[in-house]
Amino acid sequence: MDKYYSYTDFLKAVGQTKKVDEAEKLLNEIYLDLFLNHIQRKHREEQLMVLIDRALDDKDENAFHLYANELVDLHQETTE
Repeated sequence: MDKYYSYTDFLKAVGQTKKVDEAEKLLNEIYLDLFLNHIQRKHREEQLMVLIDRALDDKDENAFHLYANELVDLHQETTE
């Protein structure tokens, strides 16, 4: 889902004075992609917290470990 944006491609788009719109479009696409990724991560984090709470309520150790590990992985991806 994460797109790869090349700094070189961005500089090429910015460097072409007659194509300033292209650089602006690329920058808008980058910001939109970052925003959507952030929203999706936050939503998944909230889902995992609910699932962890439910697993604790049900005393389901396997489910707890599964969801807790996914939450840890999600946090690690965010910090990298």
